[in-house]
Amino acid sequence: MSSPAPRILSAEHIGKVFVDRNGARVVAFEDISVNVGRNEFVSIIGPSGCGKSTFLRIVAGLDRPTSGEIRVAGNVVKGPGADRGMVFQEYALFPWKTTQNNVEFGLRLKGMAKADRARIARHFLQVVGLAGFEDKYPHQLSGGMRQRAAVARALANNPTILLMDEPFAAVDAMTRQRLQEELAALTVSEETTVLFVTHAVEEAIFLSDRVIVLSGHPGRVVAEIAIAIPRPRIWTDVMQTGQFKAYREELIRLTYGGAAETAESYQ
Repeated sequence: MSSPAPRILSAEHIGKVFVDRNGARVVAFEDISVNVGRNEFVSIIGPSGCGKSTFLRIVAGLDRPTSGEIRVAGNVVKGPGADRGMVFQEYALFPWKTTQNNVEFGLRLKGMAKADRARIARHFLQVVGLAGFEDKYPHQLSGGMRQRAAVARALANNPTILLMDEPFAAVDAMTRQRLQEELAALTVSEETTVLFVTHAVEEAIFLSDRVIVLSGHPGRVVAEIAIAIPRPRIWTDVMQTGQFKAYREELIRLTYGGAAETAESYQ
């Protein structure tokens, strides 16, 4: 039996409580524990309002938990850090910078030499399929291309773990499937560890090694499903298989309470 992958992310008993404008205490989620091994792709799904995006922001160090502790590669998370790359739903590129300069931005902050950061940026732009677009500005790129640039920028910083918050939600269905296939391939080739948040059941199955299901508000872990579909994964090969359909039916039941949910809930 092979030994488990070294633990990269350890989030133990995380809870988050807000105080609303009326001074009332609101529990966003409670007692969430999530672990991610090296080179593993783990998705978190759950109904709207379960706190999955807030949890990801806490892992990123952009928010603080009310309870529990998060460690990345053994180090306690106390705020943002270069060990965590974040890709948001909106591409968040600087509109006044070229694609090349956007990808180089984090490397420049680290004080890396110009030639080195240019070389690294070009490599990751090629990895995400943007070779030849280095001198374009964000407004000259399609939505899918802008998200590719955002992924390249995150990967260029060589994070210990890549955090992704519904990064393909704003693009059309065809582009989304193509980006999912590209992400699945590059995370394998680059040996990237990923924690991915989505409300889309099919997306979670296609991309993930494991899927963690949160309940409705307040969010709690209700299930963890290992996805035993061989890689590489191509949509046309995977989506009509009985194995994929069984995972989809089970995760829809766990997430939304039954297969009667409309397709909009998980597309």
